[in-house]
Amino acid sequence: MLLKKNQRETPDWLVLIPAVFITLTFHLLAVKGYGIFRDELYYLACSDHPAFGYVDHPPLSIWILKLIRILLGDSLIAIRLLPILASAAWVFLTGLLARELGGTKPAMLLASFAGMAVLGNLVIFNYYSMNFFDLVFWQILFLILIRWIKTEDPRYWIGFGITAGFGLLNKTSILFFGFGLLTGLLLTRHRKALKLKFLWIGTAIAAGLFLPYILWNAAHDWAFLEFVHHAKTYKMFRVSPIQFFMDQWLYNNPVNLLIWLPGLVYFLFAKSISRFRLFGWLFFSIWVLFTIQSAKDYYLAAAYPILFAGGSVAWASWFKNKSGSIIRSALIFFLFASTVFLSPAVLPVLSVEKTITHINRLGIQGNSGENHEMGVLSQHFADLHGWPEMVKLFADVHEKFAPEEKSDCLIYVRNYGEAGAIDLFGEQYGLPKATCPHNNYWIWGPPEWNGETAIIYGWGHDIEANIKDLNRRFESVEHAATFTHPYCMPYQNNRHVFICRRATFDLNMIWKEEKNYN
Repeated sequence: MLLKKNQRETPDWLVLIPAVFITLTFHLLAVKGYGIFRDELYYLACSDHPAFGYVDHPPLSIWILKLIRILLGDSLIAIRLLPILASAAWVFLTGLLARELGGTKPAMLLASFAGMAVLGNLVIFNYYSMNFFDLVFWQILFLILIRWIKTEDPRYWIGFGITAGFGLLNKTSILFFGFGLLTGLLLTRHRKALKLKFLWIGTAIAAGLFLPYILWNAAHDWAFLEFVHHAKTYKMFRVSPIQFFMDQWLYNNPVNLLIWLPGLVYFLFAKSISRFRLFGWLFFSIWVLFTIQSAKDYYLAAAYPILFAGGSVAWASWFKNKSGSIIRSALIFFLFASTVFLSPAVLPVLSVEKTITHINRLGIQGNSGENHEMGVLSQHFADLHGWPEMVKLFADVHEKFAPEEKSDCLIYVRNYGEAGAIDLFGEQYGLPKATCPHNNYWIWGPPEWNGETAIIYGWGHDIEANIKDLNRRFESVEHAATFTHPYCMPYQNNRHVFICRRATFDLNMIWKEEKNYN
């Protein structure tokens, strides 16, 4: 039947608007939350030192943050605007993946709600880091691969290489995508692509874009490799394959298991979608690799949108009549309802006290995947607390010095969160920039210092042990203050501040042994 003259077919993408709107609402409600996040403090510090690389990440996200600060300033809303917009893009692109796989509007709608409902991603899109960029880069790569499979146009590999190159310049996890893709190609009929010159041209483009970070590492004693080794050896703990599965189940929202697991089965076994089988092998191979590595729960997050899309298409193909509509509607309802119910456990949308109560009732007090004692809040909440108060304490101690002592006072702290807080909030109190041996702060090195006065943050909680340690380096050591906060991480709490005078060492001479990459 022909459409009437003034009648227009509704664009497919309009069905994605509800999930996009809900996602934006979540993040706008949480945009200011409890304060600035530990890693955001470090990223801001890195943006004050533009470079082609950093100890723990490539430079692209830092370059973009520098531009944001120039254009919009340093407010939390300015810093978090791009992650919020990226959250909407993530949901929208998940729906588009379903369409590219052959899904109709119902499949697109279900896929978009699956993307919206990922609990762990609500955390990632709530603050500025390289991780939210990474999620979107993987989605774009998936879209390009689908278009290549559907058209067999080898020129798509050029776009793939450009995207992968910028993705690598943002986060090295794109290498895992490459590992999964190679596995998928080798195990399916698409292995013939390995003979295409455009694939290798795209690979060369990706490598060329990534080259600045490789050269930076070569010039800095392969700092990133040392960082990874130390993190795996001293900071991360091992998880069993069962625990890794449970982490994925919780991270993605328990209801989403009904989407992504059928999606994986659909890719691996359904004849109707056999041309897209490489996506099943791509995901499965990365899953196995990360299970062996005891990876953190969010490491695999970027690979799920293809399964959300595939699972949504599967549901639409399995149930095409009225019962199918009822099932899809039920899935969408439970995805939405579970996200509303569980989101206060991952987003700062309630008061701290109500958040603690909510998490305790749910019984899902999470860990960071690292060897840290946990407090009353999960680490992603705890690391939003205490930074302005800590800096105010340092400022109060700094005020005890005579004016001539302040001009050359060293402030020495232990990790990049503490250092970033001093650098961001300390200017209003006239504090000098922080000196710190952690990650890129070590590369930036110590300032010129005459050794007369220093404010030093003790490493542990034992005052006497700290004094004994500092007495080896200074003629005079005085306990000046103790930082306490009810909600910060335990290793940040009950920490001691010391006034130290007349150093018996040359900081530049011992700086090499102070290095702490982890």
